[in-house]
Amino acid sequence: MRHRIVVLGMMGRCPFGGQTWLYLNWLRGLARLGHEVWYVEDDATWPYDPTADAIVDDPAYAAGYLGRVLARIGLERRWAYRALYRGPDACFGLSRERLVELYRDCDVLLNVCGATVLNEDHLRARLRVYVETDPVTNQLELASGKQKTRDVLDAHHLIATYGENYGEPDCGVPMDGRRYIRTRQPVDLDLWPMTFDATAERYTTVGNWRQKGNDVVWQGETYTWSKHHEFLKFVGLPGRCPKARFELCLNVDDEADRSLLEGNGWKVSSPLKMSLDPFGYQSFFQRSRAEWTVAKDQNVRLQSGWFSERDACYLASGKPVIAQSTGFEKFLPSGEGLFPFRTVEEVVAAVDTIETDYAKACRAARAVAEETLEATAVCRRLLEAIGL
Repeated sequence: MRHRIVVLGMMGRCPFGGQTWLYLNWLRGLARLGHEVWYVEDDATWPYDPTADAIVDDPAYAAGYLGRVLARIGLERRWAYRALYRGPDACFGLSRERLVELYRDCDVLLNVCGATVLNEDHLRARLRVYVETDPVTNQLELASGKQKTRDVLDAHHLIATYGENYGEPDCGVPMDGRRYIRTRQPVDLDLWPMTFDATAERYTTVGNWRQKGNDVVWQGETYTWSKHHEFLKFVGLPGRCPKARFELCLNVDDEADRSLLEGNGWKVSSPLKMSLDPFGYQSFFQRSRAEWTVAKDQNVRLQSGWFSERDACYLASGKPVIAQSTGFEKFLPSGEGLFPFRTVEEVVAAVDTIETDYAKACRAARAVAEETLEATAVCRRLLEAIGL
């Protein structure tokens, strides 16, 4: 059966490669199943405009960006941007009246990343699903009694999460008595073709270094959000892996941090300019040799099972991934193209395996994406789980 599906997101508000591909992969997977898919941004949050290099109350860049990127996947007439900070009629792509009708008539509203605090118009949708792409923080806030988080989640009928290990005996995330539908990041294998290059040099990753906020205290312990805490645990890694060269494409603004990383053999580069073009962002993956990366402390200590959309794109590109364990290895095949780690020694062993037969490791990486992350399969399972 063909369904009308609205995906709420934030890629116009945050027009960077990581956010954009998170949504494009979901949209492609749903559309390729034959559904009528719409992408909508509808909230009062000011967007980032790279031409001004500032958060602005002008929707022009955000709306234009959505039009450009969605045209690349065949949805040039299936999007809307409402700038509520300009008033309820400040709509692009669709009129206010048509947008309200879309909410009322859709079969499901997927609030991907929980990017939108639902308003009265959203509540017209008969089925509202919160797709939690950053697990654990919500659950710790619920357990700590944060009413705002409870209200946000309660505005939805169902919650789907990338925390695939939720509810398992080795997962420490408090469940609050809620039912969670477990899902994962889809990746469109046509948009992300395998790009084997035996001469590719660096093990890379891309993202953020220090991020403020979102630390949560629960049962007397602080669970941190910023990934720099985990990166620093492995700061000496380049010296332990003479077969590999490492690059961190992160915004490292503090000179002491940068000196520490470079002094330990890391190449440090900035993702800002590159990630403003989602297809330039993609080329960074394609010229990498493999990925080495960490996860947030919250996911590592509580073993949520989270697996990132970035890792999925590396795998689809045929790039081996060495990723800090969150318990994801219980659900994704590992040991040949995907390597979970807890210790430096496990990273060294993974590098040795990759470099012993690089072509084999690349094929195995692509196979993980094909077997477990392919967009239509992931989207089909989610729709079935929510009753469509």
